[in-house]
Amino acid sequence: MNVTEILSHCDHTLLLQNATWEQIKEICDDGMKYQTASVCIPPCYVKKAKEYVGDRLAICTVIGFPNGDSTTATKCFETSDALANGADEIDMVIHVGDLKAGNDQAVLDEIKAIKKICGTKILKVIIETCLLSEDEKLRMCKIVTEAGADYIKTSTGFSTGGATREDVALMRANVGANVKVKAAGGISSLQDAEDFLALGADRLGTSRIVKIAKNVEATGY
Repeated sequence: MNVTEILSHCDHTLLLQNATWEQIKEICDDGMKYQTASVCIPPCYVKKAKEYVGDRLAICTVIGFPNGDSTTATKCFETSDALANGADEIDMVIHVGDLKAGNDQAVLDEIKAIKKICGTKILKVIIETCLLSEDEKLRMCKIVTEAGADYIKTSTGFSTGGATREDVALMRANVGANVKVKAAGGISSLQDAEDFLALGADRLGTSRIVKIAKNVEATGY
């Protein structure tokens, strides 16, 4: 698999708290140049970024990020605001505490509420696999499928771990046919990217693949 093909699956990501508009503008430029699937940026920059890129690049943003413990009403408002500002894709974080307490219906209802607001826009559900048992991961596969979300996503990249090959394989094997898988967190090489895509991921949340592409351009290898 060549770098161009891998880049087409990447959500080129910058979600650091100290990210400036100039840095966001740079990753938008990179996303357009290298034809990434989207750029994933903080909500506060969505409007400006969409005005900057127009229809040349999809803008993705995050909801309830990174902890997922906002109220459902807050997450719904965040989603509506992001879409009004021009977001094309939404990555939401579940309330992990509800899942661990066995409140699966609450988790399901929240995802359904946000997907209803998204309509035809893509919704990815971050389940933070590093905090979950295998049973909880399997329950989330069922919940995300039932909720009608478009993707199940491994990680925020802000917790105790990122994507693993085992988790991506488990998720791909247990979500419904209409749900895709996004691996995020710790994807640092072309081999990582190829492995995750081969295991069934459709999207990769990472900033490093573009950096690798830039290095290849600069050095020839």
